[in-house]
Amino acid sequence: MKTSTTAASLFNILLMALAAPAMAQQAYPTKPVRLIVPFPPGGAIAIVARLMGQKLTESWEQQVIVDHRPGANGIIAAEATAKAPADGYTLMIVSSAHVINPLLLPTSYDALKDFAAVATNASSELLLVVHPSVPANNVRELIALAKARPAQLNYASSGSGNINHLSAEMFNMIAGVRTQHIPYKGIGPALTELMGGQVQLLFTPPIAVIPQIKSGKLKPIAISGDTRLSALPQVPTFAEGGLRNFELRYWFGILAPARTPNAIIAKLSGEITKILAMADIKENLFAQGMDTFASTPEQFAALMKADTAKFAKVVSTAGIKLNE
Repeated sequence: MKTSTTAASLFNILLMALAAPAMAQQAYPTKPVRLIVPFPPGGAIAIVARLMGQKLTESWEQQVIVDHRPGANGIIAAEATAKAPADGYTLMIVSSAHVINPLLLPTSYDALKDFAAVATNASSELLLVVHPSVPANNVRELIALAKARPAQLNYASSGSGNINHLSAEMFNMIAGVRTQHIPYKGIGPALTELMGGQVQLLFTPPIAVIPQIKSGKLKPIAISGDTRLSALPQVPTFAEGGLRNFELRYWFGILAPARTPNAIIAKLSGEITKILAMADIKENLFAQGMDTFASTPEQFAALMKADTAKFAKVVSTAGIKLNE
């Protein structure tokens, strides 16, 4: 009888030991969660992080601490996240730059393998605008002009390797044209030079140029995505303009360290999906020129893998180097 009782006790202890991690994950979070932001306060990614952090704090009744770790175009934050414990208490919000960085810069991490995809949060299409003096009013006319004047049209970017740089090179590649890259230190100087006529083209999130378009200081040519933008209904998509393979979306999403338990990833993803369905979140993001963009962890992982391949082809074809 004693042996039987001892065996039963050991069996119960084993069951409790096995159940403890699952119970801990079910109760998650039981303490504050850190959300690392790879850029300083004030930018689009910081706005998304603040909105997500606030709503998660309200839902969980556990504080989500927004932790800005700027530097090296997001690499410093990614390194810190990759090395953090895989327990769900360190997360990172990223943009498309996360998969672009390793194509151009040495990193100590693998952008896909060293992170667990949680969910996307928001996205923005890319708008192609030109100086009003450019004698082209649509995609077909601009391609014809660029072919007639090879390497004579200049496009601005907010720096080598940024999304507006790679967008323009993707346009060159797909359209079979050559336009010249002029990098600037930020979108502000790039816009100033574009409006002054020193450069002719720019790919940018719409929010940065809607006022200039409405005042006639810039001319819109096309927008990426499947549908027209409600704020600029007169601007056709690239597909409508005849460039059907130009598929590009600037996205934001949340990652966790690799090996974070699936139960925690699922709980995080489900909570984020609920938040993105809230009317005030939709309104806040729309006011910043963004749309809510919900996805499952599997869909987000597939998006990062596809974008890595897409941008790798652009970097290779254009011969983009870090010191360009």
